[in-house]
Amino acid sequence: MYTRQEEAEPAALRGETVPHTIALVDDDSNILTSVSMALEAEGFKVRTFTDGAEALRSLTAKPADLVVLDIKMPRLDGMELLSRLRRISDVPAIFLTSKDEEVDEALGLKMGADDYVRKPFSPRLLVERIRAVLRRVSTAPEGGDDAAEKPLLRGDLMLDPVRHRCIWRGREVALTVTEFLILRALVQRPGHVKSRDQLMDVAYDDNVYVDDRTIDSHIKRLRKKFRAVDPEFSSIETLYGVGYRYIEQDAPAASAC
Repeated sequence: MYTRQEEAEPAALRGETVPHTIALVDDDSNILTSVSMALEAEGFKVRTFTDGAEALRSLTAKPADLVVLDIKMPRLDGMELLSRLRRISDVPAIFLTSKDEEVDEALGLKMGADDYVRKPFSPRLLVERIRAVLRRVSTAPEGGDDAAEKPLLRGDLMLDPVRHRCIWRGREVALTVTEFLILRALVQRPGHVKSRDQLMDVAYDDNVYVDDRTIDSHIKRLRKKFRAVDPEFSSIETLYGVGYRYIEQDAPAASAC
């Protein structure tokens, strides 16, 4: 039994594992119930919302570790909800989509979603996708490898994997977890081409299916974010039919995009 003082302390300060909090936003109560039961059985804390506006108010006041958003909802749909959340947070997000919503999937990825799951789906599948994204969120290196903790410096770019920070010419660029992993893979070996398959291996677990459009959408969003702070940014280069590479801006570019 804990003393009163121990009860007042956060679990993390007592050396306990703090469960991740997952926010589920869907106007289908059956989905909320089945997914909540699956997540709680795996030790997650769950907050459910049937309304996007209500979810926005609650998540603004008390953020979650990851949000699962249905795209099609009344009042405030998943797209708009993520757009508003992105103004205040880089919380990882997974979209729930229908089979006929491919355009919405691409748009959602451009907006910064980390993954999507098509309906109908099994709660078990969604739990695995959530675990995969949360693993990518944990960017601190394992095994005490000091070298892995050092920021990557490439000319005007600084990437700090431990603190999940990206600095370009002195200005911070806010990246999602997936965007950060893709950029880090490119930056680690400037000038070397990474195929889409290689980037998918870096950013997604083997049991998560993504296609070429997913990587292309992340690359487009990366460029957009960098160009928001520097309109001349052109360090992420496309080699059509091959893949992508990172180049120093003051270096000769064979086919800058």
